[in-house]
Amino acid sequence: MDIQAFGPHFDLDKFIYARDSARALCHDLSSRVQVGMTEEDLHTLYKSLGPKYGVEKNWHPAKLRVGVNTINSFKDPSVPVVVKEEDIFFIDIGPVIEGHEADYGEPFFIGENFEMMRIVEKSQELWNIVADHWRAHKPSGHALYDFAVIEAEKIGYKLNLNEKGHRVSDFPHALIHKGKLMDCEEVPVPYAWILEIHLIHPDLKIGAFFEDILV
Repeated sequence: MDIQAFGPHFDLDKFIYARDSARALCHDLSSRVQVGMTEEDLHTLYKSLGPKYGVEKNWHPAKLRVGVNTINSFKDPSVPVVVKEEDIFFIDIGPVIEGHEADYGEPFFIGENFEMMRIVEKSQELWNIVADHWRAHKPSGHALYDFAVIEAEKIGYKLNLNEKGHRVSDFPHALIHKGKLMDCEEVPVPYAWILEIHLIHPDLKIGAFFEDILV
């Protein structure tokens, strides 16, 4: 099967609706995060907000990382932490809405810590730079991540290459392709791939994760 094909029930309007709903849910959840909360509290919040945004199920478990856990890769376990007055966290959710997969992730900070603020801002800026490069130059998925590594180094961060990007589609995309964007030797087509950018601070135990659909 073509690794860039879509499933038999794919509907672009529903797919975009699922993505926009996931982004709205992410921002709603972030606005409710308070000092003293644990990651388990964030998971409880996420589950409680699901019905409001039409979440039918989750095609991947939510990753709600706080503090030192923001340097973790997707499969790494978290250590117990609570949200501090000066802190960083990120939200990575994969809900199924209207039968279509959404996958959205964004970092946030609390307080006025400059390093936390900067890495949060730079993660989204770098995502935009890499996405613009894809639009302008049409590299393969592999070449796109080679570019991202270089651009991350330019701004003083390490790119976590355990977060390689992946397919999305009508649920489940795994019937089409389970491989990663970074391993794709083709030019990624629009509306099919999630670009993941996970920056790691060179000196501090903080990271920032931003992901969204390439369009």
